[in-house]
Amino acid sequence: MTNMKLNLFETINLGMRLSRRAWLLAGSLSITASWLPAQVHAQAAWPNHPIRLIVPYAPGGGTDIVARAIAAKLSTRLGQPIVIDNKSGAGGAIGFEAGLKAPADGYTLLFVTSAYATNAATGKKQAYDPVKDMVPIGQIGNTPLVVSVAQDSPVKTLRELVDLARAKPEAVSYGSSGVGSMSHLGMELFAAEGKMQLLHVPYKGMAPAFTDLMAGLLQTGLSSFATVSQFIDAGKVRGLAVTGTKRTPFAPQLPTTAEAGFPGFQIDFWWGFVAPARTPPAIVKRLNEELNLILAQAETRELLAREAAVPTPGTPDEFGKLVAQDVVRWTRLVKERNIKTE
Repeated sequence: MTNMKLNLFETINLGMRLSRRAWLLAGSLSITASWLPAQVHAQAAWPNHPIRLIVPYAPGGGTDIVARAIAAKLSTRLGQPIVIDNKSGAGGAIGFEAGLKAPADGYTLLFVTSAYATNAATGKKQAYDPVKDMVPIGQIGNTPLVVSVAQDSPVKTLRELVDLARAKPEAVSYGSSGVGSMSHLGMELFAAEGKMQLLHVPYKGMAPAFTDLMAGLLQTGLSSFATVSQFIDAGKVRGLAVTGTKRTPFAPQLPTTAEAGFPGFQIDFWWGFVAPARTPPAIVKRLNEELNLILAQAETRELLAREAAVPTPGTPDEFGKLVAQDVVRWTRLVKERNIKTE
């Protein structure tokens, strides 16, 4: 009988202990459940500390100025500092790699230009894939390039330049800012479109190339409108045509290359933001929306106008397609023209 009472007592005691454990477990789960949304919300509260913007060019140039101005406006809208990190070298490849290899958490962004696509087309070994390793955020603006000659050149139109080059293969020389640059590949695209052979003379920048162009040592060159406009205004260089799909408002007297008879020779120099692949879509969406609002500001239009550029708001997908198309386009040109980029 005693044993039966003890067994009954132990059974009751065991049940009470199990009930207490179940109660504690339920309470613990309740606390955890109430804490999880707060944790998820904290993770989603982006940005909550400074953002780094990698600019793959040296401080002080036109691209750096545009990047800093846009970053300052974006910083105000996001409520967090944006720190500019200039990583120049190798035609931008050093900065491109640093930006794409960073954590995909929305705290490292990369400012890119058309050189991002031309750099990828050179065939040089890269530690990143220019399309797969990035997620597009949005385009900032674009500007056409200008084909120019010295003011005292007998060439007055783009057609006359082509006729001269066809009559004297490789006797018509052009200067570029370096092998594989836009000023190099752009002129090779022109040569392909015009079915002619030009002589490429690479320089370390367009400034010395223009010096030789004005001295008559070169016959032509291709550069951004912002670069050549000072020489055109000074009466030292004559613009023949712009490479955009339509005339630029900054020099409406210049015909487009399509109007001059070469519709395949169209190039826009662009700027934009990308981030490492797998950056959360919500962050990309927020950045794109903020950039488009910034591009709608009159102050931003004035900023881009100083680079002879116009704002180009749009979606991440639209910018991603532009980048991918340019990579394919320039890669094909390098291969078809057997262009040596090293």
